[in-house]
Amino acid sequence: MYVCICHAVTDREIREAVERGARSLSDVQSCLPVGGCCGRCETAARDVVDECLLATPRRSAA
Repeated sequence: MYVCICHAVTDREIREAVERGARSLSDVQSCLPVGGCCGRCETAARDVVDECLLATPRRSAA
């Protein structure tokens, strides 16, 4: 599903960014242009990030 219509960013792309290590919307924005235009998608994008973080088990530091 498209989260950011202005830049055609999908929830899948946001989830992939979290899987690669993003831990906040700001982290996601450093690799994807989500929320960089009108800003209407920021709440939905943050929700996707938070949902993905809750579903992902934390790795212990070794």
